[in-house]
Amino acid sequence: MLPLSPLNWLFRIPAHVLNGLSVALGIGLIQWWFGSQASLHVAQLVSSGAVFASLADVPTTPGRSWPRVLMAAVLGSLSAAVVAFLDPYPRVLGLAIMGLVFISMMTLAWGPRAGPVSFAAILSIVFTMGVPDGTSPWVLTGWNLVGAALYLGWSQLTIRVLQKRYRSLALATALQATARLLRSRADAMLDEGQTATAAQALHTWVRDEAQLAERLQAARDLLFAAPPSARAQRETAVLLRAIDLRDILLASRLDLDLLGTDELATQVRARLAQRLRAMADELALAQARLRGVRVPRPEAQAPLSDLLDSLQNSPLLAPEDLRARLLPALINRVRHLQDDVQAIHRLLDQGPSEQPLSAAELQLFVAPEGWPLSAFEAHRTLASPVLRHALRASLALGAAYYIGLALPWSSHPQWMVLSVAVVLRGNIEQTLSRRNLRVLGTLLGCVIVVGLAHVSSPLLMMLVFLLAVGLAHSFAIERYLITAVAATVMALLQAHMAHPSTGFPIAERVADTLLGAAMAWAFCYVLPSWERRSLPRSLPRVLAALRHYAAESLRPHDPADPGMAVRQRLARRQAYDALGALAAGLQRSSYEPRQVQLPWVPLTALLDHGQRLMAHLSMLRLMRLRDGPEMHQAEALTALGQAQQSLQDLLDPASQGAGEAEIEARALDTKQTLLPSEPPTDKVLPWLHRRLQVTQLDAARTAAAARAALAELKRPPAR
Repeated sequence: MLPLSPLNWLFRIPAHVLNGLSVALGIGLIQWWFGSQASLHVAQLVSSGAVFASLADVPTTPGRSWPRVLMAAVLGSLSAAVVAFLDPYPRVLGLAIMGLVFISMMTLAWGPRAGPVSFAAILSIVFTMGVPDGTSPWVLTGWNLVGAALYLGWSQLTIRVLQKRYRSLALATALQATARLLRSRADAMLDEGQTATAAQALHTWVRDEAQLAERLQAARDLLFAAPPSARAQRETAVLLRAIDLRDILLASRLDLDLLGTDELATQVRARLAQRLRAMADELALAQARLRGVRVPRPEAQAPLSDLLDSLQNSPLLAPEDLRARLLPALINRVRHLQDDVQAIHRLLDQGPSEQPLSAAELQLFVAPEGWPLSAFEAHRTLASPVLRHALRASLALGAAYYIGLALPWSSHPQWMVLSVAVVLRGNIEQTLSRRNLRVLGTLLGCVIVVGLAHVSSPLLMMLVFLLAVGLAHSFAIERYLITAVAATVMALLQAHMAHPSTGFPIAERVADTLLGAAMAWAFCYVLPSWERRSLPRSLPRVLAALRHYAAESLRPHDPADPGMAVRQRLARRQAYDALGALAAGLQRSSYEPRQVQLPWVPLTALLDHGQRLMAHLSMLRLMRLRDGPEMHQAEALTALGQAQQSLQDLLDPASQGAGEAEIEARALDTKQTLLPSEPPTDKVLPWLHRRLQVTQLDAARTAAAARAALAELKRPPAR
């Protein structure tokens, strides 16, 4: 643990803030240099190029960063040139803006990584429209290119300097998200069987699960591409252990319904939840160690064997109570979780003895990069959400521009364009969230500028402007309200520095924001991409991903096949991603008009049983890895093979439910009469048979829920 000192407070800075500081510093240096060597006007033109190029500068690897920043620079400079040359022709300029917006939004065909790149063109349009009259288009474009090129060099320098820190912070953030999920699981465990609070606990669990998936992928992209070193190996091993821990945590929900709802069940759930929270505290300590921050060590917990003894000897547990058979299995899962948490701390202390996956195998888990033109092939029809959003945004921003020209305060029509651009998202959920935060952020930003208006220091104005640039960049994803406040301050200060005699057009800024937010909301209903459109394609993908993971999880172990573990990990990630995408779509759909919302009941059932199926498969995989020679007997191999074939049939998207009635008929009853009499630590085969049975049951219910959801989609929309 590092000693606490003023310097070590820097280690508390998260990656997105560190990135924002480096962006602000780079733009500030570029602006200062040209302001001192040329003029303030030239400095503004150069810094504009640097600002729109900086949008694509995010915490990633150097090899991924420079193509993104370069593409943002090229797209932004091209947009600036078009706007500058057409500035004398306002009506034609509106059409050009629509074309530029369409092109920039179509870049989203490359996926989320193109998001900052797509916005570079829009920010360039806004900046260029704010340039004082009389500036030559050639001069403007030239200085923009200079600023963008200088920032590209700066971004490569800083990303190399900060690369090790970015990797450690990405891992720390992944552990932090894992700890949050542990706490969510603890809350859901306490709410098991309580209808009033169980729905909210499930919602929180799904949200934290989605956030963890995002954090884990960000850490993979940074750590798995790291050059070989002892530090990189240690952090990679910790990340792999955290990914496995997620599996066991998912399995911790299994069989809790068998406890019932009496006082003993409440006591057991409370003790298990307490253990999960204690492990969350241990993970919080691990992520603090990665940051170099000193935090108190959590209290030591009693051994799990003591916990099991106290529960088994509880006066609430009658001698004939069948739940006594279940308690060792529940405690065993907690033990596996605890082992993984302790292993993470050992890895941070000592490092791995050997890497479980090779560098080439690790690359298979890194998100794809590249910018192939073939990505646009799938987006040439109106069925594509990307094409629909590009057309919607083009019409919305074109309308905002022309309305801005017609308004009585039309000195800044670009603000209308910007307000619509930042609020209008690809779905109504994000648009509504952005609308509210944008309006509130604008009001708060205007209050700050009112205070600055009483200070007549150009240097202070410049410093505040650069701080606003850094904050707007830092929190665009994490805390959009801060970005909205900073963007308002940045826009008002930029307008003031370009035309000092006009003062601070605060009233105009507020009016433009309110009107722009309302327009963005209205345009949500133009060529909408309701979630119902994608469901007939996404449901078969979910079943196919679960089917693939089931096949890989139950495949007979082959010592001569070194790639088997990698294929299992890849299949597991694909299944997680498919379920996560479905959960995100269901969440977005809840904000859509009632008559087009997704069928909530069958899809919630599908997610529930799909996650249970994932948990069963993870438990089976762990049983095979950790329970020794008994799992290699002929009886076990035969049972695994039969279950594998059954799961393939049940999860086949073309299946019509054949065999599900038989599976339901053989389902375990709620009295646990089929629970093995001996704990899994003594005899594993009876528990294997039981696990295979409930696995097939949840697979059957997952497939049935998918068919029910598709059948509901075929019904006429509700009126």
